[in-house]
Amino acid sequence: MAVRVDVTLEAGEGEPGPAPALHGAGRPAQRHSSSGRVLVLNASYEPINVCTVRRAAVLILKNRAEVLEKGDWALHAESLTLDRPVVIRLLTYVRIPRDAHRRKITRRAVFARDRWTCQYCGHERGNLTVDHVIPRSKGGPSTWENIVACCAPCNRRKGDRLPRQANMVPVKTPRAPNPAIFIHVAAPTIPAAWEQYLVAA
Repeated sequence: MAVRVDVTLEAGEGEPGPAPALHGAGRPAQRHSSSGRVLVLNASYEPINVCTVRRAAVLILKNRAEVLEKGDWALHAESLTLDRPVVIRLLTYVRIPRDAHRRKITRRAVFARDRWTCQYCGHERGNLTVDHVIPRSKGGPSTWENIVACCAPCNRRKGDRLPRQANMVPVKTPRAPNPAIFIHVAAPTIPAAWEQYLVAA
């Protein structure tokens, strides 16, 4: 979803333009954390993005979105008060390309898809790496279907061998993730109010 914001709702946060200065009441500004992020749902209630409170406020004020979940504090301007959005829904359906889930593969996205669990031994480990199921040296591609989360001990044990040679097969067949998984990547700490909308992630 690409929506240009032509007003500034919080000082020092980007796009220039005239702005009603909105301030959070009863709570200090919290930036760069999940508490300062808003879950964006398509008109169909499918989670498609995470944005700043500022951008969410603009979408609401322009009647492009509605608030589904709100925080326990409000945004105030000289002539209006707006509930602090936590989850918003677009009022017009945004068509997502069919290959939207074919996003850039990152370590964090692989970890999120595999629920931060080693796909060989099945244990949750703090020291995760990524592994090519079919090693690159043997023609394995760098695709979602060939990359899994793997703990360091399993990675060392498997080495540069094929799964059958190492007798190590992923617990789950790797595949491209549900697009909602990228919500977990954008906001590693998921607010409780988001959870019901991310059940398929």
